[in-house]
Amino acid sequence: MSDVPPPQPPKPRIVIREVFEFNLISEFERIRALIDRYPIISMDTEFPGVVVRPDSNIRHRDPAANYNGLKANVDLLNLIQIGLTLSDEEGNLPDLGSGSTYYIWEFNFKDFDIARHAHALDSVELLKRQGIDFEKNREFGIDSVRFAELLMSSGLVLNKDVTWVTFHSAYDFGYLVKCLTQRVLPEKLSEFVTRVGVFFGEKVYDVKHLIRFCTGLYGGLDRVCKALGVERVVGKSHQAGSDSLLTLHAFLKIKDKHFGNDYELQKFLEVLSALSWGPRITAPYLLARSARHQSGNVSGEFGEHETHYLCVRYVGIGYPSSTWVLQLGATEL
Repeated sequence: MSDVPPPQPPKPRIVIREVFEFNLISEFERIRALIDRYPIISMDTEFPGVVVRPDSNIRHRDPAANYNGLKANVDLLNLIQIGLTLSDEEGNLPDLGSGSTYYIWEFNFKDFDIARHAHALDSVELLKRQGIDFEKNREFGIDSVRFAELLMSSGLVLNKDVTWVTFHSAYDFGYLVKCLTQRVLPEKLSEFVTRVGVFFGEKVYDVKHLIRFCTGLYGGLDRVCKALGVERVVGKSHQAGSDSLLTLHAFLKIKDKHFGNDYELQKFLEVLSALSWGPRITAPYLLARSARHQSGNVSGEFGEHETHYLCVRYVGIGYPSSTWVLQLGATEL
């Protein structure tokens, strides 16, 4: 009897579908046809850093002041990439009929001009090293107005049957709300949360929030995935498509290992009736990826378990009243 172990099945081939202006319509047509079968949407964005910095007293800033910092940056800066991974409840990705190759999406925008627009130099240099071609994006990239028009009819937004999976995502949603409305963000935090609820519904999971209830998990996406034993299977970090897939895989592993089933996760979708904030709130949430691309270190202002949350009740059009929680002021390194 042979002691040679049987050969391992080959790993599935995953391809990032790069989207520019020339193939934008056709790729949205594909997504529109898939969304009913693959209603889990994992999302990441890339943007040119953080240029409006909080003052040194960040620990004592109130939630509205922290939102003002988010708003100041999102209003001033332009989106570079959006990554989207679609999956079913078991984590299966669409194969587009190939039977052997699976696909995720990366949308490249032309709005950001490195020669003219504000940006954090270290952030842009990092994105260059990770393979983002700013000149190509500027020449062939997507206009955000056209993207917003197609996104509105794609089934990705204004759809109560989809679930969004993110990692530390207030800035991500900030840029998407700005894109969808083609306006600067609302003046008030409560108005921003309402718009997020209207566009994206109440089923939003943030892995950064979930790990607060998982022993041994902390830090940024790559650190969390290393602790979970989750490997990046395509692309590089700080590429939106690759990060969206890694976020999905981290979510599925956490769900299986730490929560067991959807019922265990439902506690994070509770409805709260009050507006309050404090160091611990278990409810639906929207977590601010406040400094993923930011240089320096202001984490000394916050202890490991001292992150503050703001809980805001909203009533979204077409959705039950729900509560979102925003992590405000913490720094992800």
